[in-house]
Amino acid sequence: MTESSVHPALWPAPHASGAVDATVTVPGSKSVTNRALVLAALSSEPGWLRRPLRSRDTLLMAQALRTMGVGIEEGIGPDGSGEAWRVIPAGLHGPATVDVGNAGTVMRFLPPVATLADGPVRFDGDARSYERPLNGVIDALRTLGARIDDEARGALPLTVHGAGALEGGSVEIDASSSSQFVSALLLSAPRFNQGVEVRHTGSTLPSMPHIRMTVDMLRAIGAQVDEPETGGEPNVWRVSHSALLGRDLTVEPDLSNAQPFLAAALVTGGRVTVPDWPLRTTQPGDALREIFTTMGGSCELTEHGLTFTGSGRIHGLDVDLSEVGELTPGIAAVAALADSPSTLRGVAHLRLHETDRLAALTKEINELGGDVTETADGLHIRPRPLHGGTFHTYDDHRMATAGSIIGLAVPGVEIENVGTTAKTLPDFPEMWTAMLGSTGTAGA
Repeated sequence: MTESSVHPALWPAPHASGAVDATVTVPGSKSVTNRALVLAALSSEPGWLRRPLRSRDTLLMAQALRTMGVGIEEGIGPDGSGEAWRVIPAGLHGPATVDVGNAGTVMRFLPPVATLADGPVRFDGDARSYERPLNGVIDALRTLGARIDDEARGALPLTVHGAGALEGGSVEIDASSSSQFVSALLLSAPRFNQGVEVRHTGSTLPSMPHIRMTVDMLRAIGAQVDEPETGGEPNVWRVSHSALLGRDLTVEPDLSNAQPFLAAALVTGGRVTVPDWPLRTTQPGDALREIFTTMGGSCELTEHGLTFTGSGRIHGLDVDLSEVGELTPGIAAVAALADSPSTLRGVAHLRLHETDRLAALTKEINELGGDVTETADGLHIRPRPLHGGTFHTYDDHRMATAGSIIGLAVPGVEIENVGTTAKTLPDFPEMWTAMLGSTGTAGA
């Protein structure tokens, strides 16, 4: 009897017996979906959100906004072109209780929104959410005039005592632990009486592409934003008070969630096509084109999508991932299968993500026979022959997909709680199995 038959939470990761050749349609971006929901909720008129991601994080965001009075109708778009959400802004109100789960975007983006509600809004979530830093948002909102009760924790649970408006103005924050602190303030800023000036004071600022995404999406619905990328003062963002327009937005595929499928092409020496890969995007996942090419593949990007082809060999690399930290687990998994060592740098902030991703990757890869050591700001990976075993996920979706990548090349890998992938990538096990087709064997 296998361990997986005794322990139903273990998923036998399919082992690839040959080169993958597949087209994988990746669901919409979580980052875009949740930003779009917030902006639509704060707009002056209804808007459409087409091809939204339906996952735990985005459904938590939608439900949270509903609890504060926003109308979100799920159905088919006006032209019958597929799933779309109609967002109908309304007067925000409390009392309300928001379940953030373990979604960083929900726990950080919505307290600023709650300051605009008429009444108290309580925020609570999973046990891990209590450990994730929120002080940057809490302290900044207090500086801008908000009343927040967090019992001096700087973390969840907390209550925002909304007064129907927020004065806004200038604030200094240290967003070294999460760029979401900056995005959280910028998203609601057009509704603050004085707008906002956010000045980052820390020595580092991770995941800058996510801040660029926030700025681009604000501008697309009529906000005035002054930022470093367009000649503004370094580490300073200014958003003016203004009305936001209701828009019709189509959500891009989630490029970070495309990572395991592109990795499958690299690991098996095969080919994977992801339709609708945007020609221009602020998503961090777009960096995979360069990173995975360096590791031994090649890619072709056309108006139809991205085709990535593995060469049959995987090379190690030395790379700064500070702007694209969420890609680290998948890159680490591929690096563990490479023909030379890798050093992944600039990602100390991953210790504060869904789990301590650096410690988790080190432990899980090493328990399969690997040689990974933590550094001050990342990982050093020396490839060694790996063997089967249980790959724990710590309720972290990107740990689950990382283990699945290793399982392609290593027979007998079993993923604990693969269902955690529903956080951002619903139906991952089915998509993974379908991609492999006849080239995959479960747990063999």
